[in-house]
Amino acid sequence: MKREKAIEAINELPHEFNLDDLIEKLIFVEKVEQGLKQLDTGKTVPHEKVKELVKKW
Repeated sequence: MKREKAIEAINELPHEFNLDDLIEKLIFVEKVEQGLKQLDTGKTVPHEKVKELVKKW
């Protein structure tokens, strides 16, 4: 994660917040960024394949 993204996440929080909220927000931002990178590189699973996998659960 780039420092700028972390700063943006902090700036979106209220003036007073607890550390758990910050950590949760940073993890969320990181996971979204990872997902977008996977999308850009074609490392995704087609919807039909996911439906097949879920049926096996």
